Amino acid sequence: MATNIKARETTEAIERLYVTMRHLFYRGFFKPGGVSGESIRNLLMTISPEIYGSMGNRNKVELDGLLYVLDRLPEGIEQTAFVHLTSDEGFEKGSFEVIVPKKRRRNCYRIDAHQMNIEVLLGRSEIYDILTHLTFLYIEADKIREIAYHRGENYAPTRTWQIIEKVALGESKLSRKEKEVGLIHLSSLLGRTFEEVLESYHNFGDDQNPDRLFKIIYHLGTNSLNDLKGLKEREIFFSAILRERVGHHLFGERWANQLKEELVSRGLHMKPLHIISANMHSVKNMLYADAALGQKPNDEVDYSRYEEISNKKILQEKILNYSQKHGLTYVKDHSGSNIDVQIIDLSKVKLKESPFGSAGFKGDDVILVFDYAFGEQAFEVMDELLRPYQSQDEVYTMKVRSISIMGKAGILTGQKGDIMIPSSHIFEGTADNYVFENALKLEDFQDDEIKAYEGSMLTVLGTSLQNKDILSYFMNSTWNTVGLEMEGAHYHKAIQVASKIRHHISPDLFVCYGYYASDNPLETGSTLSSGGLGLTGVKPTYMITRRIIEKILQSSKA
Repeated sequence: MATNIKARETTEAIERLYVTMRHLFYRGFFKPGGVSGESIRNLLMTISPEIYGSMGNRNKVELDGLLYVLDRLPEGIEQTAFVHLTSDEGFEKGSFEVIVPKKRRRNCYRIDAHQMNIEVLLGRSEIYDILTHLTFLYIEADKIREIAYHRGENYAPTRTWQIIEKVALGESKLSRKEKEVGLIHLSSLLGRTFEEVLESYHNFGDDQNPDRLFKIIYHLGTNSLNDLKGLKEREIFFSAILRERVGHHLFGERWANQLKEELVSRGLHMKPLHIISANMHSVKNMLYADAALGQKPNDEVDYSRYEEISNKKILQEKILNYSQKHGLTYVKDHSGSNIDVQIIDLSKVKLKESPFGSAGFKGDDVILVFDYAFGEQAFEVMDELLRPYQSQDEVYTMKVRSISIMGKAGILTGQKGDIMIPSSHIFEGTADNYVFENALKLEDFQDDEIKAYEGSMLTVLGTSLQNKDILSYFMNSTWNTVGLEMEGAHYHKAIQVASKIRHHISPDLFVCYGYYASDNPLETGSTLSSGGLGLTGVKPTYMITRRIIEKILQSSKA
């Protein structure tokens, strides 16, 4: 009962957080240290997401969460007091250097010593994602400041902070012993063991910037102090152009039209079409790798072969070159949506030289594979893609036979690398739930190493807002939820609208939904902030890809 009450409180806090963020977005700016910023902080503290670890502990700075957030924000964000969220407004035509975060495909620009601009092209979900990460960053910054400076009129720095400042500013070259002394003082400041800080020191740094952790901590604490003293108050702005464009499908329409023009130019627009949202390697490799590398195909797939391909760039290039001569067209995105596409003409693929040689397929179907969307962007791109298209005074409706969604998701009932087969999507914070007949079945995934689970999937407003109480409620109640992700409900909303209401596509198409587990937010040490899957994700990715391609070939043959 207590868990249910806490889950309801968390759900309410998530809803209020998004209402508050949307209000501030349309207002145009807010101060993280002001009343509005304090409201967002309190709601985030109530939610207490698993991904942010010890955020709620005033005596500990969360290091894994800090690394996770900074990998998704532009390098140098901790040095700037002013963050501007903009649309694509032509900054690349200036002399500003483009900064692309390590784990997010978004262009950012350091305007001056105090301002960072972040381009937002993926819609509201990206805005919420950035604001949530920035809020966490400011919470940790204020923790650092409270420990680093003596309280009083002058906020005199502690001896520990003076040592950290010396290392961060690099005033003199330090010996290994002096560096370790600095790490001991840093561990004292952060409320972490020396071992934890030493590991984080190596995780944050590299050969070019080994002392990055010291610099990040120093700048976070300094900016927090400047904000408190009113010297340079931190502010977040939303450009007028961004506020005008969000929700209007501007980039999604450009993206979809670019693809349709490509289909028309190649004479593929009236052929049976199978749409797959996935990565940019697994479909291509399964169809072309054997022939490209001169290997004998086998019905029993050797998944270790794809691990080898993932590790060797020379093999990847060989497969790409071969595929482009045998029916694959690579479409680089120029719309601003950051979603690349592969168009595969199956009539030109040598299926007998692939694991699907026994399928006996002889059709002229086309597979369109596009890269992962982000949150609400999934509805935008799918909705625009499924619309009729006008070319040379002729309006045509694409002959969509199937739509498949494959991606990584958090799992609740298993572990990293397992597979989830959804029977429905529950849209968190709304009354929108989507039930469908999934062409992928549990019996399609019988493997001794990898387990598969079937049940409902929770489409969340943001992966960084989930805590154990709400996830445990969805898993243990009659919702029977097996995992969580960010795009499923958005995709199916677009599919349902296009097929059942607007009649843009045939209602007889079949859908395939399959996810592999990138993390388990209920298991300590297995959250997203604990690191990626690495090669663990190769086998489940290719198992799902194999089944999707088989369903496509079987349906076309029939």
